[in-house]
Amino acid sequence: MARTYLKKATAGPTIPANQSSVDVPRIVKGVIDTIRRGGDAAVRQYSEKFDNWSPESFKLSKAEIEHAISLKSRRGLSKTSKMSRPTYIPGGRYPLLASAHMTILTAKIAGVKTAVACTPPDRGNIPYATVAAMHFAGVDEIFILGGIQAIAAMAVGTETVPKVNFIAGPGNAFVAEAKRQLYGEIGIDLFAGPTEILIVADETADPFMVATDLLSQAEHGPDSPAVLITTSEEVGRKTIDYCGKLLEGLVTAPIASVSWGNLGEVVLVDSLDESYQVADEYASEHVQILTAQPREALEKMNNYGALFLGPMTCVSYGDKCIGTNHVLPTRGASKYTGGLWVGVLTHDGVVLARQFHKDGFQIPASSLGDDAPDYGATGGIDLLSRWALNQQGRDLSRILWAMIDDVQTAIGEPCFSNMEPMAQKQRGENSLPLRMHVFPATGAQAAARIPNIKKYGLEE
Repeated sequence: MARTYLKKATAGPTIPANQSSVDVPRIVKGVIDTIRRGGDAAVRQYSEKFDNWSPESFKLSKAEIEHAISLKSRRGLSKTSKMSRPTYIPGGRYPLLASAHMTILTAKIAGVKTAVACTPPDRGNIPYATVAAMHFAGVDEIFILGGIQAIAAMAVGTETVPKVNFIAGPGNAFVAEAKRQLYGEIGIDLFAGPTEILIVADETADPFMVATDLLSQAEHGPDSPAVLITTSEEVGRKTIDYCGKLLEGLVTAPIASVSWGNLGEVVLVDSLDESYQVADEYASEHVQILTAQPREALEKMNNYGALFLGPMTCVSYGDKCIGTNHVLPTRGASKYTGGLWVGVLTHDGVVLARQFHKDGFQIPASSLGDDAPDYGATGGIDLLSRWALNQQGRDLSRILWAMIDDVQTAIGEPCFSNMEPMAQKQRGENSLPLRMHVFPATGAQAAARIPNIKKYGLEE
């Protein structure tokens, strides 16, 4: 296969640039071993060191949760972990409120009885927005604790942090490595590290749209690869130009410019068939198809966490509520596994998880609605449209939108500061059908397993 790099990553498409001189496995092992020996004292030591956070108790009381919600703060980071089958959601630089729903709701639908959530502090404060999101998703316990120390504490158990059996959810390179090292002692969902995007485009693609979509993921962190594979040299070069211009005025440019500069790639190939083969080699977390016939990718591609077909949908939508769970495989793991769904949290659902990932099914995503930018912008980073229909035809968006209203009330007005509103504006108000990972659950099952479900109108 002939391929030409119009832009090549300086650190490799799957090697975070900021790790070139950092021995991540050694650091992670040291933290885990110390916490295993030292318990709470060691957890507190690392929390002070990494997050400048040492409260009287890492676990929030009911009064503290209610107080956090009442403060109507817009700030927060997100990371959660479920009951004896917990989840981890990354902290990062912006609150990813949907992460609470992606993980806690999935756990509740799967039958998890007690959901325990961990979220890192926000610059020395309780992350109020994330606490609100987790509360309305049905969490039972919340610990303000992040990073390696959170994963290690949950895996080995301490005097105050309960030992769990399973941890799921994405995180940075250190969190992902902690999950990898602890696998076997606990169960994990998949290797879900820093976000990735890969776009396949032909001559019909809009280079400006391609650029906004690439940067919308590059801005998540300095170790987020963004790759374009195209059959059009013109589209490739214009995309590079647009990325440069957009970065000049982008609020998140200090982050996005690092990831795009070090990990961004633009690959020119001879044919679409070749582009699909190259994309399968990357096995990216998120793959967008911006071609004249986007559905061809369903037959010709195998390796991806989530696949987005056509110019009317994008990763920003999937990250929030059109039906895909944004806890997805990274670092090539989509070659052997799919995203988080209820089957990952049950003993008899592993085969089905594989089937959903490889065979999939299509369900239409309907109007994005006026509330989409508000909820997405709350985190300062992501859009969302709406939750998709479940297999029984039940509209789970009714749960999510009701929760969104509650969360919006709790956290105050949203802020816009990134590429996502621009990406949404280009696409209008409708999204094309796309391949999804959707969990099977009837309204009755949801009503039985989600606390206060009657409030959200899904009881039978």
